[in-house]
Amino acid sequence: MAKEIAGQIKLQIKGGAANPSPPVGPALGSKGINIMEFCKQFNARTQDKAGKVLPVIITYYSDKSFDFIVKTPPVAIQLMEVAKIKKGSAQPNRQKVAEITWEQVKTIATDKMPDLNCFTVESAMRMVAGTARSMGITVKGAFPENN
Repeated sequence: MAKEIAGQIKLQIKGGAANPSPPVGPALGSKGINIMEFCKQFNARTQDKAGKVLPVIITYYSDKSFDFIVKTPPVAIQLMEVAKIKKGSAQPNRQKVAEITWEQVKTIATDKMPDLNCFTVESAMRMVAGTARSMGITVKGAFPENN
């Protein structure tokens, strides 16, 4: 018989670096989830992505067991890595902080595709370009059309 879902927790944790300190410990402890067990499983599953911020959705059940899904890093984090900047612009409409190419946008879009709410790479590229625009990053050139 299927287990009864008690709820979900969404966190952003650096890959391979989950530990019982805040924000992980209090979020899981208040729900009665075994914190050390989660940290061991998360760190084992994300060793290859060490240091990258990874969103994780933890589904916990009424019998205190859990399972979790690790998503791809947020688009904003990937854009900052590609543009080699520490943070986005405080005034993105006036002050631009970096430039990237459509090729770089395409690589981020294809990487993030499973987590985005779109069906084509072109629409994913437009979403990534919109995030870049809101961070003060300009995308060089015109949108590559497939004719």
